[in-house]
Amino acid sequence: MIPLLRYHFALLVGSHRWLPPTLLYAAYVAIGIRAGDPVLDGFGYVAAPLLPVAAWLVRAAVTAEPPAARACTAAATGPGRAHLAAVSTAALAATALGALGTAFTALVSDPHSADHRVAVPMGPAILAGAFTALCCVLLGTAVGALANRPVVRSPGRAIPTAALAALLLLVAAGSPANAAVSGLVTGSPRGTVTVPWLPLGIAAMTAAAAVAGACALSSRRT
Repeated sequence: MIPLLRYHFALLVGSHRWLPPTLLYAAYVAIGIRAGDPVLDGFGYVAAPLLPVAAWLVRAAVTAEPPAARACTAAATGPGRAHLAAVSTAALAATALGALGTAFTALVSDPHSADHRVAVPMGPAILAGAFTALCCVLLGTAVGALANRPVVRSPGRAIPTAALAALLLLVAAGSPANAAVSGLVTGSPRGTVTVPWLPLGIAAMTAAAAVAGACALSSRRT
């Protein structure tokens, strides 16, 4: 599996399709996170955009390989494994972005409540921020897996479907991403840290099911 990951990572980097979502996320963090802002608000701020960014990176990874090369890879390793490697590459890239965003926020933000009166324990806060970011990455990976080939083959349908699904997962009240981000933001006024264990678990199961389904369908359609 590691050689496949290296192969898809090289394809993704060489295609430069990772640049738009990465630069957009970097600009979002650089503009939105200011030194001295409340740390919990900052963690929520840098986590939320990882959902559409992860979905975007999945599309970049699964479409980076030319059709002829994709057929050769599928024949050599199996279409399901090849597709899993592409999706996993995108998920790892999005996770790395989330780690950088969370670390930057922890370094420059004020470890206090929104009114700067109540101290926020940084260990649990960083854990909550990292898990919230991971929750958004996992759900974005699920969106990317279900809104691209082999599930949705037409770019005219795949892109708006992914964008709409990512938006709904961020704003819908029952969404794990919404719950995780809201837990940080609503805890900021009181300096209360809520680690999103349940949202993360649901997001992990959702991503696993979505990716497994896409890989199984890839094996059938290749």
